[in-house]
Amino acid sequence: MSNKKYFGVSRRQVVRGILATTAFGAVTKFGTGCAPAGNTTQASAGGGEPPASGGDGLTVGFIYVGPKDDYGYNQAHAEGAVGMAKAVSGVKLVEEANVPETTAVAESMRNMIDVDGAKVLFPTSFGYFEPHILKMAEEYPDVQFFHAGGLYKEGVHPKNIGSYFGYIDEAQYVAGVVAGLTSKTGKLGFVGAKPIPQVLRNINSFTLGARSVRPDATTQVIFTGNWAEPIKEAEATNSMADQGIDVVTCHVDSPKVVMETAEKRGIFSSGYHANQTALAPKGYLTGAEWDWTNIYSRIAKDIEAGKTLDNGGIPHLMRGGLKDGFCKVSDYGPAVSSETKQKADAVKAQFMDGSMVIYKGGLRDNKGNVIIPAGQDQKQQDPKLEEMNYLVEGVIGSIGS
Repeated sequence: MSNKKYFGVSRRQVVRGILATTAFGAVTKFGTGCAPAGNTTQASAGGGEPPASGGDGLTVGFIYVGPKDDYGYNQAHAEGAVGMAKAVSGVKLVEEANVPETTAVAESMRNMIDVDGAKVLFPTSFGYFEPHILKMAEEYPDVQFFHAGGLYKEGVHPKNIGSYFGYIDEAQYVAGVVAGLTSKTGKLGFVGAKPIPQVLRNINSFTLGARSVRPDATTQVIFTGNWAEPIKEAEATNSMADQGIDVVTCHVDSPKVVMETAEKRGIFSSGYHANQTALAPKGYLTGAEWDWTNIYSRIAKDIEAGKTLDNGGIPHLMRGGLKDGFCKVSDYGPAVSSETKQKADAVKAQFMDGSMVIYKGGLRDNKGNVIIPAGQDQKQQDPKLEEMNYLVEGVIGSIGS
């Protein structure tokens, strides 16, 4: 693969430079999907030198808030994008990494549409949605915008916006079962970025999974305040180890620091977003992984078949769990006993057949308040779960911490 560096210059600066010239006859060709983080890449199915924009085929743009090799959120999406381009013929892939959740992402979206000819965009970070995607969708009604995790509101948001996400808290629940059965102390730790519903749902599901097999298990939560705060993530993990916590997991963009710090401290770890076994070969138990290739390929195939968000062929809210292939449980590490594997697999089988309910009636938060009254289970599709604003009993910490 050919990689072309632009000496630390971002794609936005390159595009501005191109547009500033009075005569540019051809769009500069960027490298393939293996280019260094921060540069734009353009590739198509089948490999080789990528074609210039504007030809036949569907041009799809992906935007990431961090580097594509972060062992986490951005890497999982980038792998899914490349997997989609390989699985669906005729797809041209345009990517940009390290784009902040500011007006910079609006500029990146506009460039991908105006310069690269993108008709479908996947701006993947949570903070891209409001106001940036909402404004761009109104400006470009013929372009379809898909966002990971944003909650589409019928009659409020533009019809060319779609929201996709997975019930990865199912995999977190299974990981919690493994953590609860493996922990020697019953003290678990969770490093979270921001107390948004998706993060809270993972914390709560992980804790409920652990307490299903070990009722006295607790989860200490520490929020760092942002998606990528490596120093704070290391400090949080070390603090947890100092407190006797012997299993840590996280919901940050790059779990790399948490996994490596846990390994250095000799405690167990459970991963997120992608498989982090290589980062903690001794203490890695399992993890909750995304399968974005499956999701992105479905959307691309639907679009090639003439389906759109506007005509109702593609739903505005796309959700799925383990049985739908939206997410998966990482392979078990060497520290996981055969008995624990059997129990975790049995729980996973319940998710696969649809019989498992995580949020059951009678659930209390960590302040003692009843969150879900008895007899009123909330299943995965319940929209109330996407507006979660509490921590369950067994979690130590607060949303403001």
